Amino acid sequence: MSAPTDYLIDRRRMRRKLAWWRAAALVAFGAAGLFAATKFSDGDSADKLTPHIARLSLQGMITGDRDTIDLIKKIGDSNQARALLLTIESPGGTTTGSEKLYEELRRVSEKKPVVAVVGTLAASGAYIAALAADEIVARGNSLVGSIGVLFQFPNFYKLLDSWGVKVEEVKSSPLKATPNGYEPTSEAAKAAIASLVSDSYAWFKNLVKERRNLSDEELAKVSDGRVFTARQGLPLKLVDKIGGEREAVAWLETNKNIAKDLPVRDWKKKTSLERLNLVESAAKMARAVGFDSFAGALEQVARAERGGSLDGLLAIWQGFDAQ
Repeated sequence: MSAPTDYLIDRRRMRRKLAWWRAAALVAFGAAGLFAATKFSDGDSADKLTPHIARLSLQGMITGDRDTIDLIKKIGDSNQARALLLTIESPGGTTTGSEKLYEELRRVSEKKPVVAVVGTLAASGAYIAALAADEIVARGNSLVGSIGVLFQFPNFYKLLDSWGVKVEEVKSSPLKATPNGYEPTSEAAKAAIASLVSDSYAWFKNLVKERRNLSDEELAKVSDGRVFTARQGLPLKLVDKIGGEREAVAWLETNKNIAKDLPVRDWKKKTSLERLNLVESAAKMARAVGFDSFAGALEQVARAERGGSLDGLLAIWQGFDAQ
């Protein structure tokens, strides 16, 4: 083999190796960017390094997700966040998730003042979150309350029966996996569910009574599951003040010795959709350059991110949108 031929073969080999290392570097850079985006996307930016009021928005269904809880912990631990302004736009969520959120917010309130500002709605589990604040401020037409617990399940055994379908089962005891929707719900199963609801409902009512300083008679007026406008809720002690963020900040300045004109900074977490897009993009890039095992791992993360459901007892208000 001639020398020029050897030279050309070596050059091709070097190009292939160089292309491989470039691809590896590209994937590594993408993975590092993904890590940085998910690691530092929750409020560690430069504007959080000076004294401020931390604003945390609570929106949508409450599940007590880890990202929200971790963000609340960071606000509590921040030396520069002098107070927490919790803005709420939520119909509630799971009872357990609301309990987790409440407990973490109460831990923050042991370190710095917490004030809740209700937008359109703070009902059920979202009202539980508001109860953790030292002061609740709401617009006159904001909806608050819905003090109650809900357990819902579909029952379609008649539909299955009309199609000649019967689900057979073998279980260890009559109340195992009931209700299941495949058969009429027995009175014993209904009683078991009712006991769960009653226990959580009693916990919810006691929380309202303690945090809002209500008598038994006052509690009875607000704990039948209905929602109230803030104007109605003010004399019922469900809220402390009619207003919005300006009134909440003024309360902090007047009552909690927060410096006047202290800036309000948003503390945000990456939404599931944003994290999902980052992970899926990294997976595509890895697969395109032949890193199938790494791509497969990222795709598993993406599938997990897409999963999840609203299980368990619910503290949620089911209203209707005004059209």
